[in-house]
Amino acid sequence: MKKVLFSLMMIFVAGSMSAVIAQEVAQQVAEGAKIEFDKETHDYGEVKHGGNGQCVFEFTNTGTEPLIISNAKGSCGCTVPSWPKDPIAPGETSKITVKYDTKRPGAINKSVTITSNATNTPTKVIRIKGNVLPKAVSGAPVQNAGPTNN
Repeated sequence: MKKVLFSLMMIFVAGSMSAVIAQEVAQQVAEGAKIEFDKETHDYGEVKHGGNGQCVFEFTNTGTEPLIISNAKGSCGCTVPSWPKDPIAPGETSKITVKYDTKRPGAINKSVTITSNATNTPTKVIRIKGNVLPKAVSGAPVQNAGPTNN
């Protein structure tokens, strides 16, 4: 009987300790830097060849500690992000600017991977999409819209 009581007491203590540890881990996750974006995808729609390929992703540090973005990397050389190098204080809003090379006609479907100390998403992917129109041909003959009166 003593062994059974001892075993039950050990199970109870172990269960209580697990709950305390889980609560501490949850509290640690709740604390720290957190990154929340106002949008995760930017749709350029149709962009003229050589047009403005810049867009902005705003984000807020909704955590309790300063947010530090250690890197932002485009999925290819045509997608170039710039990000704040200084820590972003809790409650502060900042932005990541992405520049896409619009001298490449065709569909845009690129990503930027952000690495930070955010406890909610230490690696976050934001996306750009759209379509770059073909380069306008200059010096092409103008076609007549209809019959002329000669």
